[in-house]
Amino acid sequence: MITHPNYDANDPWALRERGLDLGTLAQSESVFALANGHIGLRGNLDEGEPVGLPGTYLNGFHETRPLPYAESAYGNPEAGETVVNVTDAKLMRLHVDDELFDVRYGELLSHERVLDFRAGMLRREVHWRSPAGAEVRIRSKRLVSFSQRGVAAIEYEVEPVGRSARLVIQSELVTNEDGHTGAPSGPGGAEHGGDPRGAAALAQPLEGLESFADDMRVSLVHRTKRSGALVCVSADHEVEGPAGTETTVEHGDDAARVIVAADVPEGSTLRVLKFISYAWSGHRALPSVRAQARGGLAEAAHTGWDGLCEEQRAYLDAFWEGADVEVDGDGELQQAIRFSLFHVLQAGARAERRAIAAKGLTGSGYDGHAFWDSESFVLPVLTYTSPDAAADALRWRFETLGLARDRAQQLGWAGAAFPWRTITGQECSGYWPAGSAAVHIGADIADAVLRYQRASGDPVFAREVGLPLLVETARLWISLGHYDRKNRFRLAGVTGPDEYSALSDDNTYTNLMARRNLLGAAEAVDAHPESAAGLGVGHDESTQWRRAADAMHVPYDGILDVHMQAEGFTHHAVWDFEATPAENYPLLLHYPYFDLYRKQVVKQADLVLALYTCGDRFTAEQKARAFAYYEPLTVRDSSLSACVQAIVAAETGHLELAYDYLGEAAYMDLHDLEHNTRDGLHIASLAGSWLALVAGFGGFRDHDGVLSFAPRVPPGVDRLAFRIGVSTGRVLVEVDAENAHYTLQSGEALEIHHHAELVHLTADSGRVSRPIPPLPHRERPRQPSGREPLRRSAPRA
Repeated sequence: MITHPNYDANDPWALRERGLDLGTLAQSESVFALANGHIGLRGNLDEGEPVGLPGTYLNGFHETRPLPYAESAYGNPEAGETVVNVTDAKLMRLHVDDELFDVRYGELLSHERVLDFRAGMLRREVHWRSPAGAEVRIRSKRLVSFSQRGVAAIEYEVEPVGRSARLVIQSELVTNEDGHTGAPSGPGGAEHGGDPRGAAALAQPLEGLESFADDMRVSLVHRTKRSGALVCVSADHEVEGPAGTETTVEHGDDAARVIVAADVPEGSTLRVLKFISYAWSGHRALPSVRAQARGGLAEAAHTGWDGLCEEQRAYLDAFWEGADVEVDGDGELQQAIRFSLFHVLQAGARAERRAIAAKGLTGSGYDGHAFWDSESFVLPVLTYTSPDAAADALRWRFETLGLARDRAQQLGWAGAAFPWRTITGQECSGYWPAGSAAVHIGADIADAVLRYQRASGDPVFAREVGLPLLVETARLWISLGHYDRKNRFRLAGVTGPDEYSALSDDNTYTNLMARRNLLGAAEAVDAHPESAAGLGVGHDESTQWRRAADAMHVPYDGILDVHMQAEGFTHHAVWDFEATPAENYPLLLHYPYFDLYRKQVVKQADLVLALYTCGDRFTAEQKARAFAYYEPLTVRDSSLSACVQAIVAAETGHLELAYDYLGEAAYMDLHDLEHNTRDGLHIASLAGSWLALVAGFGGFRDHDGVLSFAPRVPPGVDRLAFRIGVSTGRVLVEVDAENAHYTLQSGEALEIHHHAELVHLTADSGRVSRPIPPLPHRERPRQPSGREPLRRSAPRA
């Protein structure tokens, strides 16, 4: 497998970059990003240049822009939303004697960066010799606080080597910074102007309203030009240096800086602590936003650097206690899964009723939009590892329910039509066959609601948040569907997860997820009749939902003896994979959708996703046949596919293939497999690596509140251990080649299933062991020519 030239895969609790490769700088900026779900800082170099893609993002802070169409059509969204690179407070420029520190000049004697998953910080150490021969060692630490959501902090130290040096550190706030100033872009980046995975370019999106300086505290206030959102960033400083150290302050519309100058002898250090606070709003007035930023800054300075570090470690200790996944025997994979979990946490921990974007807060890819990825891939992880974050993400959907109702009304539908891509809850997809027609997002949200309610047992959430979401999404299905002459309930002209098969009738995944949505809504109405009555739901309507669910049509090809992805899908001509050159993937960038829509070619797991999410609706043999049929058709032009294929491959007995797919999901960004990590991490794929391990090799399922496990470890893994937390307790699952071991870590009692055997766990039962039944033998299915997953060599720890 191709790896990054400087990443060290040996540390299980950190990612270490030895040396600096400017050719992959933008990728590393995404990989080394820090965030807490509220604010995000790309891993740009402290000094600001060279840079691949500068980025500081605030969750929900965006600019609006027109959505042009070659031909107008009723119901098209009129405006898009794009995440804004806001004021950059990361910058710490250094002058050594009369030279500006820049890694491209002089001699870079050593360079190392470490992303520490337990400390929650990015550390950097540099040894540099200037063109004039002066040497310095630079040490910096950067964190984005989990405990103080609007706060970031930097420790920056410089030590002369060999002789004294005149040092100047410029701590800056810069707004409307230039884009790409030094690093070449990789494949799939900015040069692919037609790639829909990229972001719209916003030139000078912020206008200055106020700048302020007092002692060593500086602030800038800006406003977006169209949406009118306000952002204030404030920074305060503490300086430690030799006698005679001087500080000065400058500020203007788009920049403010604190300048620290000192003559530093050899053996001494100039140290600057920088506390940063962000505040923003689309509704509150400037004095309120300013007060919030300065209040956050005061709190951070009061806590101090050491206090912020202690809070960060305590937060992560608690997270890892319930979320850690241990993979003995494969050290590289062990690092990758913790890297994945750390970034999934960073995407959602303090999002607090804002969206979890496809890139989190690590880059501007997809314009910073959230998709169905959040509910279908990220929230399953957060539900069992960080349930408060999952609840807040669903509360954000609830708070946008009014917009979803309005969208449904605009389209002539009942209930709520949630947007395919959005920041605020407004539909931002200008391509309706893959946007408005992908109505399965409503069922995906309902599924996430049902999962969280089962796991949390939170009656207030179920009544106040879950019920309205389930009711309005259920109403949508009734308005979209119809009964045919055989009295089957059908959903025509929809787009399922596979975007190479738009506008199909009766997409199996959509129909089965809608069925679950309808039944879940009916059960919620029964559980909360008074609240349901307030929503206008009576017995007749919930009966209608149950009838539609019972009559839901699921297409099946009786000749091939396999479920169809959608009605008639198996009757289409098969795409000519042998005649498709490797450089023509992803297909959407090289072939018209008209060709793709008419052929049997699958962008990402669709029917196979249904085998996992709705596995209780298929027999084991049906799953095995369907997986074997769709593998040769699936090209994985989406980062959402490999993890799902890993899960179903493991369930159907293809452990080595599942292991290969797990590697693809886990290394999507560490190895830049889709050549677009520069635009931000693939948060859903990172979450998918947890799903592949826990739901795939752990065999974890949660159908109707029954926790079941069917674990098997692949060759190359000696032991797999993970935790699943629900309201009634947390279970530790440990799996080796022959046995599975279950330990109740919290709670009094819990019932689980092990390969269909009921197992009772209690606080006194200790470690309960069960044997793993023999694996069924099946031939490894083939994949489209040239699209086989890379074989894993199973490196030993």
